[in-house]
Amino acid sequence: MKVTTVDNSPNTTMSRRQVNEAFGGILMGMLVAILSTSVINTSLPRIVTDLDGNQSTLTWVVTGSLLAVTVSTPIWGKLADLFNRKRLLQISLAIFMAGSLTAGLAPTPMMMIAARVAQGIGTGGLLALSQVAIADIISPRERGKYMGVLGAVVVAGTAGGPLLGGFVTDTFGWRWNFYIVIPVAVIAMIVIQLKLIVATPKGAARIDYIGSVLLTAAISTLLIWLSLGGNEFAWDSTLSWGLGVGTAVLIAVTLIVESKVKDPVLPLHMFRERTFTLAIIASLSVGIVLYSVSVFFSQYMQLSRGATASGAGLMTLPQVAGNLIASTVVGALISRTGKWKPALITGASLLVVGTILLSTLRVDSPYAVIFLATPIIGLGLGIMAQNLVLVVQNAASVLEIGAASSAAAFFRSLGGALAVAVLGAVLSTRVDTEIDNGLQESDIAKSASGLTDGTLPDLHTLPDEVRNIVESAYGQGIGEVFLIAVPFAVIALICVIFIPNAALGNKSGIEQLADIELDESVEARTAVKVS
Repeated sequence: MKVTTVDNSPNTTMSRRQVNEAFGGILMGMLVAILSTSVINTSLPRIVTDLDGNQSTLTWVVTGSLLAVTVSTPIWGKLADLFNRKRLLQISLAIFMAGSLTAGLAPTPMMMIAARVAQGIGTGGLLALSQVAIADIISPRERGKYMGVLGAVVVAGTAGGPLLGGFVTDTFGWRWNFYIVIPVAVIAMIVIQLKLIVATPKGAARIDYIGSVLLTAAISTLLIWLSLGGNEFAWDSTLSWGLGVGTAVLIAVTLIVESKVKDPVLPLHMFRERTFTLAIIASLSVGIVLYSVSVFFSQYMQLSRGATASGAGLMTLPQVAGNLIASTVVGALISRTGKWKPALITGASLLVVGTILLSTLRVDSPYAVIFLATPIIGLGLGIMAQNLVLVVQNAASVLEIGAASSAAAFFRSLGGALAVAVLGAVLSTRVDTEIDNGLQESDIAKSASGLTDGTLPDLHTLPDEVRNIVESAYGQGIGEVFLIAVPFAVIALICVIFIPNAALGNKSGIEQLADIELDESVEARTAVKVS
């Protein structure tokens, strides 16, 4: 058994004030991680234009960061089980700051893309290690309310990032979107150094280099295939088939290697545990629903209902409010009562109802349906997202808490990537078919319609009759995309119903590790006496 000690202190008990101060530093780290993914959304067109880039540049500025986050998350989680977690948090903050500074100074598209990859690697560390650090200092029973606050920060950063980015871009210039997070990251690093007490593994660490490389290659190939397929190359092209087959082979080889090495980056034995497997499947499904709503609802409002970007953002406020309320209130209730399963069943049920309501959307759907569906979706996501991580951490061995926590985040991100890529392709195909049928029925030639293949239509430049056809097509297509998301919400509900209703533990990670170290010490003394 791996021997682990507590960092910088023989006392495994932290006062409430110490916990809150350390949690504040973790929150600041999470905030800069979330802002890095959302603050540039409104300034992307200006960034690409100023750097003399093209549509491919814009795609890779986004995809490069997403790819780095997803690939690095499980690796950071496994490193947390091998090395000092405080030091790893600071390293991830340092990588993030270096990437942010480089992005702000970037003179060329390639430099910007490279900087975004570095940002993504740092962000992956912050997302994974923050969950582990919270598990170190807070018991599962108390963790619910802290997870609720963490979820609220994630929602605030995600929703407020584009608004902040637009203001900064218009006032100071887009480069300041990358600079403004650096002071917050510095403060987070200082607070973490001074206040955070974490578990520190000791003894020789075995790093699964081969598994890390294979997992990175498999995930990268999969995400490149899904992100660029249908845009940069056709799905039935030779390149697409090559990436698809390559992904399958790399995944198979990764699974074989990870099943044989002593200390794998992705411990497959955890999937033999019913709680872990069901929670991971639920996390994947929640990721699909979350990203489906985040991406396609905005498109529905702009391309089917004629809303501006700001107007579409305002229409998401009921969802944001529902998410904030659910994250904080339900998290506090779980900590007070210790009962998590009724909350998760309620949250998954709300997801099912909300996605069913969204699947009925069409170009002429009453706004009452939208104002009913969005807060229901927000409540469901607010309950599910962070509390699934809580369930995974509660069920996992404290010696593998890093790998377990990062697995939940990884599969949720993977579900999001699948949703954006696959459902985006479904939407594109369906919209093209609906538009072609509408133009044919109206006896309008495609060349005379004002529509251009491969680009999103600008509704304000189209003739009224063509605009009506386009709005109807997007209403139909996006409604059907949400219909595809319904089964995944149902899968999440089924999973949480069958997750064993285990009691939440009353000891923090550092207390559990101290108990293990004490037991090992007693066993060693007993063995000496017997001999």
